[in-house]
Amino acid sequence: MSTTKSQSVGPKPDSQPEEPDGIDRDELFHILRNRRRRFALHHLKHREGAVDVGNLATQVAAWENEVSVEEVTSKQRRRVYNALQQTHVPELEETGVVEVERREVELTDRADELDIYLEVVPGADIPWSEYYLALGGVSLAVLVAVALGVTPFGALSGVGVGIFAVVAFLVSAAANYYYQHESLLGGHERPPELRGE
Repeated sequence: MSTTKSQSVGPKPDSQPEEPDGIDRDELFHILRNRRRRFALHHLKHREGAVDVGNLATQVAAWENEVSVEEVTSKQRRRVYNALQQTHVPELEETGVVEVERREVELTDRADELDIYLEVVPGADIPWSEYYLALGGVSLAVLVAVALGVTPFGALSGVGVGIFAVVAFLVSAAANYYYQHESLLGGHERPPELRGE
């Protein structure tokens, strides 16, 4: 009785390239906790391309000092430039959010993971999640009332209520998308925290 070794077809499991891990929550909060890094990331996302570290420092200094780019002093620019060059850009590069070639800084695809919207609810507003839950509950209640013929809903058609509910959800989703997009880094010319949001 002869034995033959089984041959596996294709690459061995340990020779396959590993997919890059995503940014874990601790890294994400570490990246975003610093205002200067948020400003730098906002400018990079808004520009959508490689940016010279000097130009990046000038824009960040302008936002930090609430002046125009032309009004930034050499001292303000140098302070930001040194911090970016020595600390912030290397940390962003280490986490894989940016790539640096010579003096050019550019976001990587991994930076898309920063587009996590942390819902901050000002004043007496309600969170979008609660709003959608309430809208779904009201729509269901009206639909049940129509099906049971409860006055005055018995006069409505189920199709009419369904169309109303779909339109209400579409309009709400469009408003939610617009609000969320405006609140993300790079979604507007100025960072969200400088627009009073």
